[in-house]
Amino acid sequence: MDDPTSLLLGLDEYVVVDVQRVDPKVVRVVIETKEDAAACPECGVWTTRVKDRPRCRIRDLLASGQRVELWCRKRRLLCGERLCGERLCPRRSFTQHTIQLPARARVTTRLRAKVAEAIAISNRAVTEVGREYGVGWHTAHQALVAAAAKWLPEPDPTPVLGIDETRARRVRWILEEAGWKRCDPWLTSFVDARPDAPGRLLGLAPGRSGQCVKDWLGEQTPKFRHAVEVVVIDPSAPYASGVRAALPQARIAVDHWHLVRLANQMVTDVRQRVTRQRHGRRGRKVDAAWAHRHLLLTAGDRLSAKQLTRLSRVFDQDDPTEEIAAAWACKELLRQLLAERDPDRVRHRLWRFYDACARVEIPEVERLATTIETWWPAIAVFLELGVTNARTEGYNRIIKQTKQVACGFRNIDNYQRRILAHIAVTRRDQPPA
Repeated sequence: MDDPTSLLLGLDEYVVVDVQRVDPKVVRVVIETKEDAAACPECGVWTTRVKDRPRCRIRDLLASGQRVELWCRKRRLLCGERLCGERLCPRRSFTQHTIQLPARARVTTRLRAKVAEAIAISNRAVTEVGREYGVGWHTAHQALVAAAAKWLPEPDPTPVLGIDETRARRVRWILEEAGWKRCDPWLTSFVDARPDAPGRLLGLAPGRSGQCVKDWLGEQTPKFRHAVEVVVIDPSAPYASGVRAALPQARIAVDHWHLVRLANQMVTDVRQRVTRQRHGRRGRKVDAAWAHRHLLLTAGDRLSAKQLTRLSRVFDQDDPTEEIAAAWACKELLRQLLAERDPDRVRHRLWRFYDACARVEIPEVERLATTIETWWPAIAVFLELGVTNARTEGYNRIIKQTKQVACGFRNIDNYQRRILAHIAVTRRDQPPA
């Protein structure tokens, strides 16, 4: 067969020796290696003595939109290394192998790479991708495992580390000897949270405890641990204890979005309590506070004049004790505090927030003020450096999408591998900052 046909097939180490059409959609191609000599894997001596030329079926990519029935005519060579008629090499024969077809391989290297990339990029089921490329589940899964080992290098050191959790599976109840036990699986994600660089998902760990954070950081190199200067977390005491144990030199910063969320939840709790005390039931559409509940949670500086007028009407009509208005005002004071960066103004706004919380004497507001006081050292780090967990939350979205497409994973290792491989493949062409 002429060289252009071999060039069209794309296997540089092989030459096409025969092509036949089996049916309108299938072409049978026979190939063999260009080199007629090879080194013995035992002694390294080159030989050209051919013992046999067996044919074996090979799985490969489509060619010009046609399914290829690829057969490889391998050379089984004899190693005749002798001295004075006595055999020196214990290896009698061996089969030639190449990069595209390693020893004992029945699937080309390029097909394995294509299958692994198709699974990782699209988050499709392994069975579906394997069926499309004509390979079994185990072959496709092994290709993904091998490719993921190359795609997932050791985490690069970063001065800002983001930590957050996401649910791995739904809650399950397992019957044990002592009774039913709640199984609530979570995953903790570790992200490069530098604001001046593209984020990278560095790793995943099962659980959401301080021990899982300590274990994952303990598995990293001393260079990685010593490089971490700031760790951004939610207001989570277990995470904070794990970070302090594993990274004593690092400063902890709390993400401000979760603090605003706590303030919004405080306003909701006050509104619901006031409604129950006044009407003896939960809120309904006829209640102004319930009908405009989303308006209560909107940032005050983003409300138009019309919306502020409507909110004032809500306080007049459906807030006889003025507790909802007081809770809303404390929430806005906290937002103003978290938006400030000047140290003097931060101290002033902090005093105003504490003073307002103490004056209103509302249990929900006092609980919020206690939380702010407990986490104030970490909040001060956020106000000083401006680091957030936004990148970590973004990767949590991708993790949830992966879980939804896969309809859940039974094996937590497969779950982590699919997530990390998907992100590694889809972000590998992202330009550096």
